[in-house]
Amino acid sequence: MSSNRDFLVFCNTNMSSRRFLFWNFFGGLIFPAVVWTYENVALHKPAWQKHPYLNNAFSASLAVDGRKTNLNEYGGECVASNFGDTAEWRVDLKGVLSIHHIVIQYSQNGPVWDEEDVKSKSFLGFSLYVSNTTTKEDGVLCFKDTNYTRSTIPNPINITCPYHGRYVIYYNNRTHPPYPEGYSDYVYTYLCEVEVFGCSSPGFYGENCSIPCPRNCQEGHCHIVEGNCLGCLPRYRGVACNVCDAGMYGKQCNEPCGKCFNDGPCHHINGSCFYGCNPGYSGMTCTEGSDILRLEV
Repeated sequence: MSSNRDFLVFCNTNMSSRRFLFWNFFGGLIFPAVVWTYENVALHKPAWQKHPYLNNAFSASLAVDGRKTNLNEYGGECVASNFGDTAEWRVDLKGVLSIHHIVIQYSQNGPVWDEEDVKSKSFLGFSLYVSNTTTKEDGVLCFKDTNYTRSTIPNPINITCPYHGRYVIYYNNRTHPPYPEGYSDYVYTYLCEVEVFGCSSPGFYGENCSIPCPRNCQEGHCHIVEGNCLGCLPRYRGVACNVCDAGMYGKQCNEPCGKCFNDGPCHHINGSCFYGCNPGYSGMTCTEGSDILRLEV
């Protein structure tokens, strides 16, 4: 190696998580650095599709088996459904997990994916949902294609989808003609692989899913990159759910503030009133006194 900028790279794959080791040479010494990417939490999980083709010979599970070297629909690695006005496929992650991005590898007829590939017509207009039930309308719309054409839709396609959910649902339809130019009249699934990258253990975030979400996040859910809570337990607020609701304080935000002046705020930890006490009350937390004393003043 001729300079400090030269690297050797080793890659190890395990359960679809990727581990990269970068070795750099400084004066004869070797310093390893490890970078983790998110795990494919959909791998070998239960899958389902609408309108299965040829008695389920093109099983929905083929889209989560980790194989995507033969992209021909008859190559034994891709899902296919009967044509219809709707197409739907979903994977059950077996729990509500934190998702970062989703990669879809679509079937293609030849070695090159371009506008000449007839399958691109049935890919256009698709949607991705993340839901806690098998009903897509119960979840969030992660992506809806409204702009791609046969010459611009990528394959594979990488979609950022920072949501929590148990089911990832692929959906397409041809129910409201006329359709944009290049769209097929009917739709199929034709999915060779759907990879859902995220954290396999709930309650963590960060690139290697090693940082616990703030403890007061609702259901332990936080943004997979930022770590901001997606909701707070009762009595808490703020992006990290570490601020008490108005009028409360204490480690668990379960102590009511005292008689602060004009019902003003108190310190979220020690309960001291920022602007003093109402007439008739004293002490750091303005709890010494009574309304009777206040009336006599």
